[in-house]
Amino acid sequence: MRPLPELPSATNDYLIDHIRLLSDSLAHWSGCGLMDDETNPIIAARRLYYAPFALLSHGSEEDPIINYANHTAQQLFEMGWDEFVCLPSRFSAEAMVQEERNALLKRVTDNGYIDDYSGVRIAKSGSRFQIEDATVWNLLDRSGNYRGQAAMFAIWQRL
Repeated sequence: MRPLPELPSATNDYLIDHIRLLSDSLAHWSGCGLMDDETNPIIAARRLYYAPFALLSHGSEEDPIINYANHTAQQLFEMGWDEFVCLPSRFSAEAMVQEERNALLKRVTDNGYIDDYSGVRIAKSGSRFQIEDATVWNLLDRSGNYRGQAAMFAIWQRL
């Protein structure tokens, strides 16, 4: 079993290495990352953790496990950090929309990046919410190795 990632905090620089992976990968695909060059990276990582939009990622396991969820994502999905980072990402969608989710992930795998995803997700309590215009991208390390996928979205509506 893999060790759980630590909760982002000042003591671990808000997981700056992981945030760099997310940011550099997004910049690779879209030309624009999550952090600018002028802000202290640790401050930028803290801002992303507390950002008013959802930011999540999962690893490259056969059944990918969520390995990052910012504070907004935790609130939206109604899960704390320790619950979220051991959750297979497929559980973020209801069983009846798994085919749609799988098609999305394949589209991202094939193209590297999309910025137009909309779909329904499910919180721990069973409440559902619609996300709009989500950006989803492949994560690549500095050697170009696939490390998973990330998503961010700022528009959602409870159903």
